[in-house]
Amino acid sequence: MIRILLADDHPVVREGLRGMLGAEPDLAVVGEASSGPEAEALSAELRPDIVLMDLRMPGGGGVESIDRMRTAGLPCRVIVLTTYETDGDILRAVEAGAAGYLLKDLARGELADAVRAAARGETVLAPSVAARLVDQLRSRPERPRLSERETAVLRLVAEGCTNAEIGRRLFIGESTVKTHLLRVFAKLGVDDRTAAVTSAMRNGLL
Repeated sequence: MIRILLADDHPVVREGLRGMLGAEPDLAVVGEASSGPEAEALSAELRPDIVLMDLRMPGGGGVESIDRMRTAGLPCRVIVLTTYETDGDILRAVEAGAAGYLLKDLARGELADAVRAAARGETVLAPSVAARLVDQLRSRPERPRLSERETAVLRLVAEGCTNAEIGRRLFIGESTVKTHLLRVFAKLGVDDRTAAVTSAMRNGLL
């Protein structure tokens, strides 16, 4: 039996989903939430296999909740089920860890099959969403790349080390440290140490 938590701020939507999914012999709705934080709490308590999550709800959006649930190590897989299919919404949800992104106009059988696929570990995307996601990823600028030594220097900068301290720890001269930092600044398009660390973290380089 696949256990499902519904997260949507509209009671009529939750009722409809419960009816659709309850008609399937291998699916069971074990809880309902009307906000992102409530979905997080119930996911920790009930440990469902799947969470069907609307993107925009009072008290916190779905993307933020997906990210917090993943960070907390909850075993459930989250499928976004929404009326919104903007490029930003799709990309943010997938990057946050969503196992799928579906639109609310799908048929009962399609929804049930998507839940089963997600429970098997597959990623489920509405066809229009999949196409937009591919286009979005193709158009993204390439992430800057730092050398191993540049990364090591920047990591020590993030720890608060001075150039002299970095040189001693890496057994290189202070002038060499400055050269590495100038190359890092150029690659990241920044002008100072703080901005370099911030940009590197944002790009997943640290």
